[in-house]
Amino acid sequence: MIGADQKYAAELLTRGELVAIPTETVYGLAANALNEDAVIKIFEAKQRPKFDPLIVHTHDINEFEKYAVVESDIVYRLAEKFCPGPITFILPKRDVIPGIVTSGHDTVGLRIPNHQLTLDLLKNLSFPLAAPSANPFGFTSPTTALHVQNQLGEKVPYILDGGKCEVGLESTIVKVVDNDVEVLRLGGISVEEIESVIGKKVKRVKTSSSNPTAPGMLSSHYNPGVKVEFGDTQKLLSEHKNKKVGVLAFDSNRFENFENVIEVKVLSPTGSLSEAAQNLFSYLRDFQKSNIEILITEPVPEKGLGLAINDRLKRASVKS
Repeated sequence: MIGADQKYAAELLTRGELVAIPTETVYGLAANALNEDAVIKIFEAKQRPKFDPLIVHTHDINEFEKYAVVESDIVYRLAEKFCPGPITFILPKRDVIPGIVTSGHDTVGLRIPNHQLTLDLLKNLSFPLAAPSANPFGFTSPTTALHVQNQLGEKVPYILDGGKCEVGLESTIVKVVDNDVEVLRLGGISVEEIESVIGKKVKRVKTSSSNPTAPGMLSSHYNPGVKVEFGDTQKLLSEHKNKKVGVLAFDSNRFENFENVIEVKVLSPTGSLSEAAQNLFSYLRDFQKSNIEILITEPVPEKGLGLAINDRLKRASVKS
């Protein structure tokens, strides 16, 4: 059921049930992060492997110390600038956080979502919310309440409708090690923005893994339900000239002369990376309804949010 009844959502969560919640990034599938039985329902509904940890959501930076140990002032500096917002901090966890949330790791991902409906909900709860994206594991993340309903249906008792997500990409995940910032997942806050706050280059690390220590690091992810190839569009179109092809383009439709191209979607006609990020998951999902055999995607400019967009496109094209 879809609705905007925050009180009802709180009642369900308090009883240990699942509720899909809106954030600025994507919709999350939420449960009481301190209740192991409730958290297990997340893994069951998503068919998510239990070795893939979850992000814990709260409403204020002052809540972080309840659930984790904040050892560096860099965390507070970044939080002051970007919270509420699309950034997640990997921190040493306190015992109150069950091991199932962190997949047995001694760290937990904490973030403050920038969506007023969910912030108000969190303020009225006596516990934080574990909430990965509200979609079957490995598939495209939802950016509207209807996306959640179409993908998870009866598995979610209630979907709190907060409209379309404004950012459309998941949060950037960071970890502070010896006063250096590591980026574990590219997302809604760019590397350049982080560097402008900390006053130095970030220490870049692998953004995907088969044995993740943070959420969203698995190499094969974001499957839109059709085979995806990422790269040089002209070359790929020539290679697949005998197939029905869809194209996800960045800023223009340059594919009218290819007879095998039956649908093109342009992420941002104005060349805006923010607009492209907002449209990315919705457009990927739309191709499920197309009569295509393969989806070809092209890189966006490798700067700012473009790094995160290209990361998602590459992982959508990885064969699991």
